[in-house]
Amino acid sequence: MHVSELHDTYDRKIDYLRLSITDRCNLRCRYCMPEEGVAAKPHTNMMSYEEIIAFSHMAAQAGITRIRLTGGEPLVRKGVVDLVSSLSDIKEIQEVSMTTNGILLEKYAVDLWKAGLKRVNISIDSLDPKIYKDLTRWGKLEDALAGMEAALKVGMNPVKVNVVALKGASDNIEPFAQLTMDYPVHVRFIEYMPAFYEEEKDDFISAEELEAKIKALGSIENPDSPVGAGPARYFKIAGSKGTLGLIGSSKGHFCNSCNRLRLTADGKLRTCLFSDQEIDLLPALRGGHPKDLMELIEKAIKEKPKDRFAKREGKIGRKMSQIGG
Repeated sequence: MHVSELHDTYDRKIDYLRLSITDRCNLRCRYCMPEEGVAAKPHTNMMSYEEIIAFSHMAAQAGITRIRLTGGEPLVRKGVVDLVSSLSDIKEIQEVSMTTNGILLEKYAVDLWKAGLKRVNISIDSLDPKIYKDLTRWGKLEDALAGMEAALKVGMNPVKVNVVALKGASDNIEPFAQLTMDYPVHVRFIEYMPAFYEEEKDDFISAEELEAKIKALGSIENPDSPVGAGPARYFKIAGSKGTLGLIGSSKGHFCNSCNRLRLTADGKLRTCLFSDQEIDLLPALRGGHPKDLMELIEKAIKEKPKDRFAKREGKIGRKMSQIGG
């Protein structure tokens, strides 16, 4: 069955897939992953690249046009460049992008660009080297910035910098504002979500507080949003090359326009970031009929909630690093 467009029960067009290809990472950001990492799963419990590609073909036939590769850290999985190439070759897929911590991006930027990766989001939560190292437990800010510069150099556009807002770390927005003066990057401050980061609740800073800090910089303009803006609101300092953006995650304002599905590295299709409801695709991928896979995709769309944010109870069962954000 071919469906040119996917619409859920609430008439939201579903055309975006966030695809986690690994739950491993080369950093241990304090709000995201415990220092020891996540419990290793048997190799047979994880999707192979062949299975990822098979699902992506089916999802594209169903109406998915954009795929974002996430993790964990996607660049720690061997063969990721070939995966990008295979996904880019799917005729219905208009765009393949990636969210990365940038540590390995300098190494792979040229090959990723040639393979078809045209956009990238880089997670950098502080521009103070000491704070960055503390937040990531051992990361080097210089490596992440080198990855950002490499992405810009090969021509990726837009290049976005994701900043999880934490008091005493990323609430000092002046360095990020200067980054937008020096580089054509789009810095987005993201409220961290209590459902995932309850242990960091004392470090919470709201989007409203951040907006006040941005406006206090002076000479603020309201620019057009960059490609793939999603739920962010953007501001621009007069004369800057880039923009500053806000994603107010804590109130769930983006639910009404949610256009995405999420696939975990172990083959679970999730319809909502704030719900633990999952559909296991591995049986259908391993010996099932293509029709079975399409039926599971359609089932997920039918069951996608209107607004699970307001109804969530307690913490989400998986770490953010296992879902891909």
